[in-house]
Amino acid sequence: MPLIPLPWLREHVDVPAGTTAEQLAADLVRVGLEEETIHTSGVTGPLVVGRVLAVVPEEQKNGKTINWCLVDVGAEHAPDTAPEGADEAATGLAYHPRGIVCGAHNFGAGDSVVVALSGAVLPGDFAIASRKTYGHISDGMICSAKELGLGEDHDGIIVLDDPPAPGADALTLLGLAEEVLEINVTPDRGYCFSMRGVAREYAHSTGASFTDPGLVAPAGSASRPPEATVDGFAVEVSDEAPIHGTPGCDRFVARIVRGIDPAAPTPDWMATRLRQAGMRPISLTVDVTNYVMLDLGQPLHAYDLATLAAPIVVRRAQAGEKLTTLDDATRTLDAGDLLITDSPEGNGSRILGLAGVMGGADTEVSASTTDVLIEAAHFDPITVARTARRHKLPSEAAKRFERGVDPALPAVAAQRVVDLLIELAGGTADAAVTDLDRTTAPGPIALDASLPGRTAGVDYTSEAVAETLRSLGAEVVTEDSEQIGEQTSEAEASGRRARRAPRLKVTPPSWRSDLRVPADLTEEVIRLQGYDQVPSVLPSAPAGRGLTLRQRSRRRVADLLADVGLVQVLTYPFVAPGRRDELGLPAGDPRRRSVRLANPLSEAQPLLRTSVLETLVDAAVRNIGRGLTDLAVYEIGSVTHPAGGGDGHLPRSPLPALGERPSDSDLDAVRGAVPDQPLHLAAVLTGNLVPASVHTSARAADHADAIDLVHRVAEMLRVPLTVTADAERAPWHPGRCARFALTDGTVAGWAGELAPKVTQVLDLPARTVAMEVDLGLLLDAAPTEPTQFRAISTFPAAKEDIALVVSDDVAAADLLATVREGAGELAEEVRLFDSYRGESLGEGRVSLAFSLRLRAADRTLTAEDSVKVRDAVVALAGQRYGAELRS
Repeated sequence: MPLIPLPWLREHVDVPAGTTAEQLAADLVRVGLEEETIHTSGVTGPLVVGRVLAVVPEEQKNGKTINWCLVDVGAEHAPDTAPEGADEAATGLAYHPRGIVCGAHNFGAGDSVVVALSGAVLPGDFAIASRKTYGHISDGMICSAKELGLGEDHDGIIVLDDPPAPGADALTLLGLAEEVLEINVTPDRGYCFSMRGVAREYAHSTGASFTDPGLVAPAGSASRPPEATVDGFAVEVSDEAPIHGTPGCDRFVARIVRGIDPAAPTPDWMATRLRQAGMRPISLTVDVTNYVMLDLGQPLHAYDLATLAAPIVVRRAQAGEKLTTLDDATRTLDAGDLLITDSPEGNGSRILGLAGVMGGADTEVSASTTDVLIEAAHFDPITVARTARRHKLPSEAAKRFERGVDPALPAVAAQRVVDLLIELAGGTADAAVTDLDRTTAPGPIALDASLPGRTAGVDYTSEAVAETLRSLGAEVVTEDSEQIGEQTSEAEASGRRARRAPRLKVTPPSWRSDLRVPADLTEEVIRLQGYDQVPSVLPSAPAGRGLTLRQRSRRRVADLLADVGLVQVLTYPFVAPGRRDELGLPAGDPRRRSVRLANPLSEAQPLLRTSVLETLVDAAVRNIGRGLTDLAVYEIGSVTHPAGGGDGHLPRSPLPALGERPSDSDLDAVRGAVPDQPLHLAAVLTGNLVPASVHTSARAADHADAIDLVHRVAEMLRVPLTVTADAERAPWHPGRCARFALTDGTVAGWAGELAPKVTQVLDLPARTVAMEVDLGLLLDAAPTEPTQFRAISTFPAAKEDIALVVSDDVAAADLLATVREGAGELAEEVRLFDSYRGESLGEGRVSLAFSLRLRAADRTLTAEDSVKVRDAVVALAGQRYGAELRS
């Protein structure tokens, strides 16, 4: 995020004196630059300039030598009493100096230093106070750069060049009193990664006077960068087959400065600004390139000219090539990386750096460099972005290039670097100039002047639209709004012209590569005219038909589960390949065939789930791990079933051309590539389903509860299901798993207790139960006609209990259906309420008892009616299953 020091910003735009970082943030947010935070130095209290009067070395018993110093900090900050042992007559002062103990040795008498007085607080909440140390009262602290948060140098204290008088405020001198605003820049506003861009936006917001330092001066101007010469340093661009159709480099400017002083220091004002902008001062040459980048927005790179061999070649990498970058990391390159190279043979065999991202170690500027070559180039944003992400190098240069850099800026920025090196390092610029320019000027965009107003609901005049776009730096030409036919009368033509806004031909400035279509220009007009002018209008809702029956049914299912005590959760549909092994799915199980994501959020979870339980168990484990021992959760979500072969790969979808409507065949192919994604419902229950209380005993959830949930959902949807035992369905326990199917035999889901091995592997409690059904299948099978209620009979009900003895291989659900069928229309309710096995029944026999509630709509039932129902039930059950009435 860009950091904006106000004094630096004032060099480009008229920021009123006294403006705070908070006020600046309010001004910038009006044009879409949001405040991230406001930074302060962390230094408070008295920090002053001190002049060292005397330095007395004292060796300590531990072998360390400290300096007992007398320091003049000005009359205003002078102590009331003289330091111990001070010869005040020798100081020549009319007031007392301060006595300070210091362990550094890079200064002496007569030097000016920075002194933190008692009451000051340094970064890290380090408070300064007078205290006795090494046998002296140290009345303050002589500060190093690291102690003030200005750098990493802790061995030596700061010695000021051209210092003010003792006692002067060092907070202001070192820039520590300034607030620095950090702003958030959206990806399409890359020009705001510079003082130039932010200054322009401030001028848009406030109307302040703005001077653009990045414009190319007109021909004949003394400040205009020199034209390219034939004897400039040779540069070649070899990118005949760009990765995505755009050349990787379309401009490359190279300037040479000779005879710079390698020992020339970075001036304090520049070092301060670099630190405020979040960059560490390194050396003068490197600092100048960074400073110009922060100021104008053009990344630059300095090479040690003595290490280069002409020509420089810009080319794509060959797979497997390696480069040691400036961070001392050796990187294996990709064929998509754009490189800066050179070699004595001219074939670009030596790699100098990753273009637009980071330079290499072989040609970096060193402490002995006297001649430098300055590179200012324009690289393709997509190429730089992919390289930076591929190698995990989010450098300051890459941040700018990937958002778009002004292609007209390289020559201006290179000239600025040359001027600063001449001024600060005593260099001399070569007359030879390289400027390989293959850039193309942005084309005009046709804009209906009424479009911004129609979009925002604000009556912008065509003049206001045109003037707003001109303030961006765009060229705006007004054209006739329409061609009037020959058969149109003059009066009609005049009326039509009066009713229609003119058309504008807008040519964006070179630094706004994000402006490509009329919608982009419309957004800029609305932004600069002020979002506060856009009215808040609540659109009227059109008449609708409400939710569909399927949507209502799905919500009723969710309400039902919530009513019985389950909590809904949502999980990500991504799973690891090993999850199917953890669930015990056998080899060849269809659920093992998964769609693999081409770009997963996590490489550990590249597959899409084929069962909601695969991800729901993670939510259960997470909650149990946080102490929730009684758990009942459910999820309604999609699963993905790949079509075609068994490798889980989908047919490739076509990529329609940009700017064209896809053909019907393309759309059909796109739809055909989408895998089947049915809607499933799953639930996991563990711990106590009924908690213990004063009046009730705790009851743990068991497999019957999971089965009952499926029954409840099916009954609510009015979908009849048949239930059978299933001994081979992972991840359920072989003896406690029920399979549910529609009347046509289509399997709808399973419910029961999870297998012990599964709960152990997943860290779930033993006896955890779960269910999963194809909810989409149940919704499709649900009746679409409304429920028809019949009148409640006013006649009393008759009750009948029937216990039938059958072989224990007869499914209870099948026998229940038979009892219901045999009871006929008089059966208002049939319910299984008991199961019994015993010696009296014989081996392999079981007694299933059913409760029947009988009622007629037109009469009171008699004992004979009940007997007929009983006989019919026993006869039908005996015929089908050999059932006998239990005596």
